[in-house]
Amino acid sequence: MSSFLSQDIQSDLVALRRYARSLTRDDQVADDVVQEALVRAIEKQSSFRIGSSVRSWMFGIIHNVYISMQRTRKAEDRRDERFAQTLTEQAEPEQEQAAILGQIARSFAALPDRQREVLHLVAVEGLSYREASEALDIPIGTVMSRLNRARTALRLATEEPDNMHERLRIVGGKDEN
Repeated sequence: MSSFLSQDIQSDLVALRRYARSLTRDDQVADDVVQEALVRAIEKQSSFRIGSSVRSWMFGIIHNVYISMQRTRKAEDRRDERFAQTLTEQAEPEQEQAAILGQIARSFAALPDRQREVLHLVAVEGLSYREASEALDIPIGTVMSRLNRARTALRLATEEPDNMHERLRIVGGKDEN
């Protein structure tokens, strides 16, 4: 990268990070956006027009990186939703059970890839911890840890709040408690 371009970007790095944080509302994601924008700027430095504002050019790259990340996230959300639908379509439970099953399927689909793959191998496919460890080429302790985190996430996603029964009452009948 030419030295003047590098110098201009370094002086605007705080503003670039601030703009990325404004878009993403998350410090870590914003740092990822800025990093990806810097990589793209280096790769596409030949497209920079001499005499143009480096700052505006970089803000444009940050915006484009953010939009790309949003599209990717939305595509992943649609994929997860379709996956959840396929799981619920395979069973024909009663309406309440279908709602619960749908919630579990969506929660399962939303798990991080590493947790979902371990949970699937152990809970769905019936592999032992050792077999899952060998299949994924990871230590057995890692399998156990990921499985625990996945099960905890699913449990939290499907639990009723502690005070749910206090807020609800039966209409047209009597509470048994």
